Amino acid sequence: MVFSGDVALFLTAVVSCLILLISFKHFWRKGNLPPGPTPLPILGNYIQLSKGDIVKSLLQLSKKYGEVFTVYLGSRPVIVVTGYKSVKEVYVDRGDDFLARGDLPSFDFLYKNYGVAFTSNIDRWKELRKFSLSTMRNFGMGKRNMENLIQEEALCLVTEFKKTKESLVDPREYISKASCNTIFVIMFGNRCDYEDSELLNLIYLMHATFAIASSGWGQLYDMFPRFMRFIPGRHQKIFIYMKKLLQYVEKRVEMNKKTLDEHNPRDYIDAFLIKMEKKSNNPKSEFHLTNLVNTVLQIIFAGVETISTTLTYSLLLLMKYPDVLAKINKEIDKVIGRERCPKIQDRNQMPFTDAVIHEIQRFIDILPIGVPRKTAKDITYRGYSIPMNTNVFPILSSVLKDPNCFLHPNEFNPKNFLDENGEFKKNDAFIPLAAGKRTCLGEGLSRMELFIFLITILQKFKLKPPIPPEDLNITPDISGLGNLPKPYTVAFMPH
Repeated sequence: MVFSGDVALFLTAVVSCLILLISFKHFWRKGNLPPGPTPLPILGNYIQLSKGDIVKSLLQLSKKYGEVFTVYLGSRPVIVVTGYKSVKEVYVDRGDDFLARGDLPSFDFLYKNYGVAFTSNIDRWKELRKFSLSTMRNFGMGKRNMENLIQEEALCLVTEFKKTKESLVDPREYISKASCNTIFVIMFGNRCDYEDSELLNLIYLMHATFAIASSGWGQLYDMFPRFMRFIPGRHQKIFIYMKKLLQYVEKRVEMNKKTLDEHNPRDYIDAFLIKMEKKSNNPKSEFHLTNLVNTVLQIIFAGVETISTTLTYSLLLLMKYPDVLAKINKEIDKVIGRERCPKIQDRNQMPFTDAVIHEIQRFIDILPIGVPRKTAKDITYRGYSIPMNTNVFPILSSVLKDPNCFLHPNEFNPKNFLDENGEFKKNDAFIPLAAGKRTCLGEGLSRMELFIFLITILQKFKLKPPIPPEDLNITPDISGLGNLPKPYTVAFMPH
């Protein structure tokens, strides 16, 4: 059958109208959502968010629509929350209303709602989190023996830097090995040699995945997952890399199974396997192989990327501001000296250093969008009716750089955490890894690692950049899910 031009045009118009109607049906959900820019069918607010930096775009929109507004990522409505008071309300004051994990399609495709960090199933999260915290503490997290292990790993890192013989190197790969080994001891019961090929491959896969997910390709996929899943691009590597990471953990689990002693658990995996056996008669148990593999990867991924990125950015900032570095070195000489290993208690006697570490975390803003949340039920919030399972983005960047909370919100300045007497000053708006019940599992471990690794490096080495400090670029190389520093090199010169 052959249609005339007019009939074909008519049919095209009808089909287009149907597509528009279907699209708008998805857009204009029931409920009185907060205001926001008008979305287009299928595209949502892509035009307003496609300027290369989604964080800046969202903060710009907040100036027009207020601290709480709605944007559409494709056909998916997202409530964006900015400013310390509003974000605190989501995380803490009304935390139970926003307790479910929000959508991150680039990771959800393979995690499939399993594991402690990426599940939106609140009961699953509660059970896995309780077990994970207890087990990680049993294997040293937050205890003196873990501090000793971090000190030993820091000395291994120093040895590796000495091997560079004062040549210019990329510090990230060295730092990642150290941070990976710290979490390996808890999860796998052992550390790896710095030249271990599997360790190096694991570090590469995690960092590459995080970088792509934070890039424009990752943002595009998270907006249009149904379409982008079938379109070529860098985002496709996320799925390849994530499969390899999961396969690595599966292999480690199988190794533990073969040598498991139920009366003598060696690590997190052993403890989980023992729990699986005890719960084997419960068909609704959350202790099964899928949750084990996904939880282990999620804990390792978060621990390694958080510390390695923060430490890598730290060295860059301290080279950029040599006067700040000089003051830290004075405190090191006064409190620790150049021979004794730093310990976490030293931090209390080093107010300027403590302020600098807090300021580094605030300034680099490692998770600017925060990890998405979802409403756990139909709620009324700020006079708006928000349906259950609506995604919520608490923008951490807007908290860490809130002018109502910090004197110097947009510049690197340790005075943001110092009082008039030069003593360390706490700030409730310091929430670099979120807050409330779903905050980072290993936050205490991260604080210990960050202090001991950084101070050990500064204790043993002078940092020599390849260019004058004023020419160093400290703006993020990638800004999306995470803020990552531009690649750089540094020479480690022994004191």
